[in-house]
Formats: sequence, structure tokens, C-alpha cells
Amino acid sequence: MDYRTILVHLDRGARRSERLELAFTLADHYDAHLVGLFALSAARIPSYVRADTSAALIAAQDRLRAEAAGEAEAAFRAAMARHHGVKAEWRVSNGDALGAVRLSARYSDLVIAGQRERDAEDDAGLAPEFVDELVLSCGRPVLFVPYAGRFPDTGKRVLVAWNASSEAARAVADALPLLARAESVNVVVFETGRAGDHGEEPGADAALYLARHGVRATVSKYGSRDADIGSQMLSLAADVGADLIVMGAYGHSRMRELVLGGATRTILESMTAPVLMSR
Repeated sequence: MDYRTILVHLDRGARRSERLELAFTLADHYDAHLVGLFALSAARIPSYVRADTSAALIAAQDRLRAEAAGEAEAAFRAAMARHHGVKAEWRVSNGDALGAVRLSARYSDLVIAGQRERDAEDDAGLAPEFVDELVLSCGRPVLFVPYAGRFPDTGKRVLVAWNASSEAARAVADALPLLARAESVNVVVFETGRAGDHGEEPGADAALYLARHGVRATVSKYGSRDADIGSQMLSLAADVGADLIVMGAYGHSRMRELVLGGATRTILESMTAPVLMSR
């Protein structure tokens, strides 16, 4: 199975050009239909602001949104011109970004989004929780592009984080089109000392599953405490020169607050290479 529809989310952040280039490159590889969606988070106006002031703020934000949408569309169409063989369409949503991306994601095989840049949500026009909520609720794999660096060879050297969970299994299945094209795939098992569902040899069944799909993978095992897994993954990815990390995303809601798993939060905050996450 290949990706047939790819959705790339654009905001008003400076990193959308890197996201666009990766999206068009992948769409070209898979002969996929690419959807470019511009969407920002809904404006949050404090309740104490007067009605007339509130209306003026909304009007000003609408103007800024329209200007940013125009700039994003120009960048998207410039990328279309560079990748003239790619089938692509442009969409703009005036609704909240999370709802808009989730809606379009339902009809896509892969979502490409940007990593949240710390202390820069206002610049991108996204709510602080946008990235966390998206990966846990959109129902599709999300390929996050870091807010720093260039990634022209994404998917050649892949690190797969494997713990035999349903989330990790979903991520591996969702990443198969990328894994099939990779030059090297390393399945990494972090052993925490707890009994799990790995079978007799942790990682062996995952490698066999991939082999049946034509993916040759090596298996590496490392001892780890739960709190260290995210940092170890990033360190290992740097050591082996991985240009893509594949992993499950873990999280739940508790008392109206989103709580991410430790490794998931570490990777989302500190990724140095693109990361495909599924839940």
C-alpha cells in the first residue's frame, strides 16, 4: 500500500517552506494527491475585553489571517511550479486549526505538520496544545517536521521505536510505504525490565513482520528506564544518522488536561529529525 492522499498543514510560521518541500517530494514519490491546508487556531479573547474592543480585535485578526493565507498560498503554488508533476490542491479554513486538520485528515493517508516551536505559538498562529491534540485525535499518522534543520533525504535511514504496544504496531503499519523505500531500517527495543508482549525474543517478530512486507530490518536492544527512553531515542538517532523516527504516540485526558507519555513528549519537544507518529 502506498500513500494516495497526503495532507500538509500550513500556518503562518517561517518553517512552512521546509514542510512544503517534503510534502511535495513525498507526493511525487508515491504519485499521491497532495492537499495543502491553511488553518490557524481560533483567536482567544479574554472575557473582560469590552464588546466594541473585541469586535475590533476580531476584525484585525481576520485581516492578519487573510494576509497569512495569501502568503501561504503563494508559497504553495511556487512549490507546485517546482514540482509540476504533482497533483495538488489548495484549501483555506476559517475555522479552528485542530478541527479543520482533523476533518481533512479523515480522507488522507498521511498528515504532515510542523513541530511546535517553544515560545513561538503566536508567530505560527497555533494554540500551544495543537500538536499534542492533533497526533492523539486525528486518526491518521502524522509526520512532524522539526522547527530547525533541512531534511532533503527523509526516509533513507529509519529508526523504529518498538515496544510491542498497539500504538507502535499502528505506527509501523502506517509507515510501511516509507520503510519499503528506506536504505536501512533499525528496529530499536528499549527494555525496561517489565514483562511485555514481545514474545520470546524482543523485536524479532517485528523484524519478521517487516520482512514479509519486503523490508529488511536490523534489531537493536537497549536497557532503559521509562524516563530515559525519549532522550535515548534522540541520542541513538544522532549516532546512526537516522533521518526518520517511527513511533507510537501515547497520551490520555485527565481532568480536562492532556497528559502525554514521557517519550512522546520528549520527542515532540526535542526532535532533531522528522518523526512519524501514530496512535
